[in-house]
Amino acid sequence: MKRVAIIFILFALIFTLGCAGMNRQQQMTLSGAAIGAVGGGAVGAFSGGSPAVGAVVGAGIGGVTGYILGEQGEHHRRR
Repeated sequence: MKRVAIIFILFALIFTLGCAGMNRQQQMTLSGAAIGAVGGGAVGAFSGGSPAVGAVVGAGIGGVTGYILGEQGEHHRRR
């Protein structure tokens, strides 16, 4: 459980410091990946599986979802 907490704190720190020069779509992609990694790690830990594998899978799914949502947001703003 300590490992999950450390990963969460690390992602939170990277998330808050790394978004200064990004556009909205990049921020959405990073946010999705960070949220997915934390969620996937938690699901992996609580289900008896590997938290690391859950975090990697969650980050991938969250990043793709964040990218898609960011792309849709940009498309609606251009209209």
